[in-house]
Amino acid sequence: MKKVKVLILRTAGTNCDYETQAAFELCGAVVERMHINSLIEKKDRIFEYDILAFPGGFSYGDDIASGKILANEVKNKLGNAVKKFALSGNPIIGVCNGFQTLVKMGLLPDPKLFEQISTLSFNDSDKFECRWVYLKTESKSNCIWTKNLPDIINLPVAHGEGKFIPIDNKLLESLNKNSQNVFKYCTKNGEKPGYPLVPNGSVDHIAGICNVKGNIFGLMPHPERYVFALQHPLKEGFDGKYGWGKIIFQNAVNFVK
Repeated sequence: MKKVKVLILRTAGTNCDYETQAAFELCGAVVERMHINSLIEKKDRIFEYDILAFPGGFSYGDDIASGKILANEVKNKLGNAVKKFALSGNPIIGVCNGFQTLVKMGLLPDPKLFEQISTLSFNDSDKFECRWVYLKTESKSNCIWTKNLPDIINLPVAHGEGKFIPIDNKLLESLNKNSQNVFKYCTKNGEKPGYPLVPNGSVDHIAGICNVKGNIFGLMPHPERYVFALQHPLKEGFDGKYGWGKIIFQNAVNFVK
């Protein structure tokens, strides 16, 4: 059986790379954490892997804006390779700071355009928000990462700049029409919530999006922090042992297999 190889790209300030590695390894993948400088030296190494992950953290101290420096670095020094990797249909995930990076380099929501047309900005509360939230899953989405998830799941968030803002209403309509809004913040019963269940004031309650094809996925909540039921404060799990995050990573590994 094919061994699925995952590349986790890290840099100064990345701090969720080990958790992301553990999540993928739990799902049977072979994982390598690589500093961005090493990949810049040999760009074609990216094609030795099946999945690319941008983990959470505070890359470069989130100077200027969260994920912005890393986004510019990836786009200017690795842009052609990353775009080719994405358009080939390989799974790519960006979690929290990784989501900010994907959006600000323009890989989401449209890797063909590869231009920034949305952003993730400061929370409406103007402070760091850290809690468990409920997420409504878009059942019509092509997102390969969210297959077999129920209508409502919960994951933890921890960010200061998670407010998703599309460039205009036309883009928002397009995201909804194409079922690219994969996760939206909701109440436990699936209703539209206010603060603090929407921790950032995100437009249309958006918590995660994908590209039209569904191989590129970015989200503010942290699935790597909920792969075991014991990581939940109430010890909840879909089968008593694992958390919803495991399904997300397992979906990508199974897709490649």
